[in-house]
Amino acid sequence: MTTADSPATAARRPATAWPLENAVFSAAMVAQRLPWVDAPARALGLDMLTRDGVTRGLLAFLRRTRSGRPVRLRTPFGPFLLPLAAADAAGLLAAADEAGALAPAVGLTAGGQRYGLSPHVPLPSDAAVPAAELGALPAEDVDRVIAARRGDGTLEWADWERGMLRLSRRVVVGAAAVEDTLLGEVLAGATAAAGSRSYEGRAEALRRRLAPYLADPDPASVTGRLLAHGSGREESGPDAAGPAVAHALALVSRAAAETVLQALALLAVGAAATPETAVAEALRRWPPVAAAVYPVRADFVWQDLAVEAGTEILRVPGWLRGLDGEDRTDRAQAGTSAAADSSGMPPLCGAPTGCAATRFAALVAEHVVRAVTETVRPLLIAPQFTADRLPDTLDAKTLVVALEDLTARPADGRVTVTLPTAVPVSAFGYAPAAYGALAHASADRLERHAESLAACAGNSGWNTDEEGERFRVVLLDHAERCATAADGVRRAAKRLTD
Repeated sequence: MTTADSPATAARRPATAWPLENAVFSAAMVAQRLPWVDAPARALGLDMLTRDGVTRGLLAFLRRTRSGRPVRLRTPFGPFLLPLAAADAAGLLAAADEAGALAPAVGLTAGGQRYGLSPHVPLPSDAAVPAAELGALPAEDVDRVIAARRGDGTLEWADWERGMLRLSRRVVVGAAAVEDTLLGEVLAGATAAAGSRSYEGRAEALRRRLAPYLADPDPASVTGRLLAHGSGREESGPDAAGPAVAHALALVSRAAAETVLQALALLAVGAAATPETAVAEALRRWPPVAAAVYPVRADFVWQDLAVEAGTEILRVPGWLRGLDGEDRTDRAQAGTSAAADSSGMPPLCGAPTGCAATRFAALVAEHVVRAVTETVRPLLIAPQFTADRLPDTLDAKTLVVALEDLTARPADGRVTVTLPTAVPVSAFGYAPAAYGALAHASADRLERHAESLAACAGNSGWNTDEEGERFRVVLLDHAERCATAADGVRRAAKRLTD
């Protein structure tokens, strides 16, 4: 509970960490740039000696010695006021926001580099596409992505991202914007420049790029609904809708490209049972905005804590998750909120409190995961992890996921030689089980190819002459060789995965 109106005379300044505590915390932040340092500790099962383990251990110590109150820390990346509990982070930022004391937040990478976040703009609840109508929108783009798989069933990140950005533009801006890749580039440039000198110029370029879609909105999109339902508001029209559309597009694009792939990986290892719980767990465990810095531009008081202008509040929900007793994978089976972490903070946005666009982006991600899993089964190739040992961080760009068809394609007599051939994946250091999954996907492909060859040989067009019969025999011989090869590859895959 916040008490922003507490008397200033009763307020106290935040406690400051000791020099050794500052040094350990700083070392943990610097170590985030060196992912290989975790390898020995993880190999020995000593999670407390990993980067995140050391950091959480220090935060647990600070929580005990400071009575759980926010503490000032000095790091090579600047001094921060760090809340030591998710609830405190929520209350502190809510009080600051209510007092109008916060400047726009910036993201903070694991290595301490700051980057721009999409400026938060409230999205009216009636602007979001209803769930009943949203289900049909991703179908075409999901089918395109699935069809673009390599021959071994794995997804190329560039193809996946391209398809998900298409889908995001369709849902948020409209069908006319599906092929407008420049819109995505301009949006990414404006987001990255948020808070810098070049932001206004990039924001103006974004407004120009959005103008045609705002002038003739697609009624099935967020843009169309926002303009159609905004006529009764004081601020309505294309100029007012533009920032909200840009913010929604930025969040949906990131959730579709990154969170969906992470959710598929969770489903593949059995760490989630449904698309909803998979997306919720991915956002909770690996929030796209993993750390954010909130500059304080005016004095305010939260409970009995006086926070001065010039302070920077650091919110790191991933590090606090384990301290608050929420690091259990069974939450994914029971279900969690996909739109915010336990502190009530939106995991896709830098807003100090709730964000409707984040909730809508999570809903889109759920529908995409459902559309994918209705036709294919995700298999995790790399990095290897299990449901009871999920990684602390997971960059979607490093994920290698294969999509296995749930049912074989119908044998209609067409030979599948026009489909992509098996493309070997660069897999240095993969575990044997990863190679086994690739081999299993290849065996399935060989078997389907054998079936298509046999179906082609059964076509009546070969019945006309002796030469046709000869070709039929050749096709059947090839089909038998493919079936034999599939059986051998499948046995090898079983050997690797056992």
